[in-house]
Amino acid sequence: MSQREAKLLKDYSAPEYTVEHIALKFELNSPVTTITASSKVKRLKSEAVTLVLDGESLSLVSVKIDGKDVEHKLEENRLHISADVDDFLLDIVTEIEPEANTALEGLYMSDAAYCTQCEAEGFRRITYYLDRPDVLAKFDVRIEADKAQFPYLLSNGNLLEKGDLEDGRHFASWQDPFPKPSYLFALVAGDFDLLEDTFITRSDREVELQVFVDKGNLNKAHHAMESLKKSMKWDEERFDLEYDLDIYMIVAVDFFNMGAMENKGLNVFNTKYVLADKESATDDDFHGIESVIGHEYFHNWTGNRVTCRDWFQLSLKEGLTVFRDQEFSSDLGSRSVNRIHAIKVIRNHQFAEDAGPMAHPIRPEAVIEMNNFYTVTVYNKGAEVIRMMHTLLGEENFQKGIALYFERHDGQAVTCDDFVSAMEDASRVDLEQFRNWYSQAGTPSVSVAEEFDAKAQEYKLHLKQERQAISGNNDLPMHIPFDVELISESGESLVSKVLNFTENSQTFVFTDINAKPTVSLLQNFSAPVKLDFEFELDHLVNLMRYASSEVARWEASVSIFSNAIWNNVEALKNNTNMQVNQVVLDAFKGMLLDSQLDPALVAEVLTVPTTNELVEQAIIVDLDKLITAREFVIDEIAAYCEDELNARYHLLKLVDNPSARALQNACLNWLSRIDEQYEVLVEQQFYSAENMTDALGALKAANASQLECRNLLMSDFEAKWDQTPLVMDKWFMLEATNKADNVIDRLKELASHSAFSFQNPNRVRSLIGTFAAANTEQFHNANGEGYRYLTDVLKKLNDINPQLAARIITPMIQFSKFDEQRQSMIKQGLQELADLPNLSKDLFEKVTKALA
Repeated sequence: MSQREAKLLKDYSAPEYTVEHIALKFELNSPVTTITASSKVKRLKSEAVTLVLDGESLSLVSVKIDGKDVEHKLEENRLHISADVDDFLLDIVTEIEPEANTALEGLYMSDAAYCTQCEAEGFRRITYYLDRPDVLAKFDVRIEADKAQFPYLLSNGNLLEKGDLEDGRHFASWQDPFPKPSYLFALVAGDFDLLEDTFITRSDREVELQVFVDKGNLNKAHHAMESLKKSMKWDEERFDLEYDLDIYMIVAVDFFNMGAMENKGLNVFNTKYVLADKESATDDDFHGIESVIGHEYFHNWTGNRVTCRDWFQLSLKEGLTVFRDQEFSSDLGSRSVNRIHAIKVIRNHQFAEDAGPMAHPIRPEAVIEMNNFYTVTVYNKGAEVIRMMHTLLGEENFQKGIALYFERHDGQAVTCDDFVSAMEDASRVDLEQFRNWYSQAGTPSVSVAEEFDAKAQEYKLHLKQERQAISGNNDLPMHIPFDVELISESGESLVSKVLNFTENSQTFVFTDINAKPTVSLLQNFSAPVKLDFEFELDHLVNLMRYASSEVARWEASVSIFSNAIWNNVEALKNNTNMQVNQVVLDAFKGMLLDSQLDPALVAEVLTVPTTNELVEQAIIVDLDKLITAREFVIDEIAAYCEDELNARYHLLKLVDNPSARALQNACLNWLSRIDEQYEVLVEQQFYSAENMTDALGALKAANASQLECRNLLMSDFEAKWDQTPLVMDKWFMLEATNKADNVIDRLKELASHSAFSFQNPNRVRSLIGTFAAANTEQFHNANGEGYRYLTDVLKKLNDINPQLAARIITPMIQFSKFDEQRQSMIKQGLQELADLPNLSKDLFEKVTKALA
């Protein structure tokens, strides 16, 4: 099979051979590392006579079966070995060069440490192997390295033995007692600061906890450790799941393609999701660390103990574990604010993916490069599908389903269908139609019409669902849990229930309703669908005031903001004066005056939809008019609410908690737009800030409003933090979102900054990824410079780190909503990439689909 040929779910076949046990020996040296892999192989299909192993960027030294050289040949990253025998010991010796591995897959160097990333298909860069998730083996690992350079030698499982060798070298031997696929293998060797603690499980076992960080960063590891202990406790209490090894290790590395990796017992993390203290990390950073630490820990059961049969089933572990980490965050913090954040990801990113060339179901049907399917669809929409299941079954039945799932499948590699079957059998709820969520791509749309009969005291909702016309879809009606609330004129909740919407068209009747109610639709975003309903302004204002769900109140505010902006886009098209309805102005003033509301929720309400978010609401967009209308609406609301914003800002300055800081900084952002007198407030907050949240809040206000003090503040921030990479990422992000017309010249200049490196994914994401994804005004500037700049960067990254290139190209392939001129320029850039003689399969898949 060609490397660029799609693999299909329907073509899955079980392995002909399996590996029951593998002993790995790593001789870590510079520049060449030698790996000896001794595998106990078992033939599963008697007709098989050739063992075919995966390998990439390897130098093959020797191949032996039962100690004897064996016939073999190499073809297109495959090693074919004659193996007409049922059980045998396979010894393979390979050599690799980790320091030259800029793709950051397999074994590579992160600064001065060796580390691995094997998901999805990185283990084949270490040795030739059956690198597929349905081959589960027990691993024994011996690591040998220079003791002075690499005092810590880590791998999965429990430490068996360590000791000194000749010539200043030493070794460590690890054993993982639980069979696992190769993607969960991990190795780290380096010199770190170590934070240690213990956790006592509910069965009274003591687990050793270790967090390894770069030298000098020990003071920034404590929040990660506390988050880990909270995760372990929460999983015992909420899901009845206990940790199963004697040790749990986290290692933070700066060069990492992903956020973190759940390798059994040895989690390798991006430093972004480990290191934090009040001075250098924001409240959002602290929350992100807690969430990601939880996510990777929860994978111990939902991903490790039960894993995927094949990579098409990725959402089996990721969708479920995202749901679990969302619940963890919600149980520990504000459920409403956490839900709002999850909804934003779906509406602003996942819906865009569904509307673009990479649209796919949460269980994809075809894959060229598996790394391209680590997507918001698989992860976040996958979590929404689990959440819908939880809504339909209820907590008690959902927990019964989870228990049955582990009872049936512990130690196995299984499918999404296996999970749904366990839920179905435990709850005795028919989920046959619900399975369509796994196989159908795209965002369903639900149109709603209401009807009230005063005489009969009946209120009716007429629902109609439509699916996107996407190749491969069966276009079957979805089972949509549709949460509604009916609210009286006085604000009383009359009805609150989840409707089972299962047909293309369906009518739901509510009786004993004596006056037309205000309806709250799709409450708490009970399904990942688009809602088509003509909300009157008064209706939305009532929802902001009276809806029982705080999420519904926020949803109403988003609609009010959005409608006000789109109304002014129409005014510009018709050459009439722009204006903002007085009712809109009063609604936002009212939210600012309501001291009973959680300040963090008010901060969400005051967060205007970004230009990107608004683009996603349209079919075709006049971007220039949209930008003008959005700026006008913000300025009008800011001016009208000036006194309230100012008063609230100064009151919140007296309160020291994340919720208060969120609203305080939202207020400052609004005030900075009104008058130059507020520039003094911005400067005062920046220079007096005692935490990164407030310092960055001031800097964001100066950047967004293009204040005169912006350059000075940015320069002072850079001078203070230029030796702290994660903080410099924040600075790079601000430079990337600068709306000034010279931003691309500035980006090119910053590529030579001492803190920037094209080899480091964090730096590239913060500067270039942020520009493409978040600076809509300049990336999509009609002059086309944004597209040309990103095209040139992608050509460079294609050679350095194809996986990273494929991640940051996303805004360039989602172009269908823009005008013909912009689409033409984007396609020109994509064609340049398509014409590259060495185009990676990571980029090939996305570029060709976009051009098609």
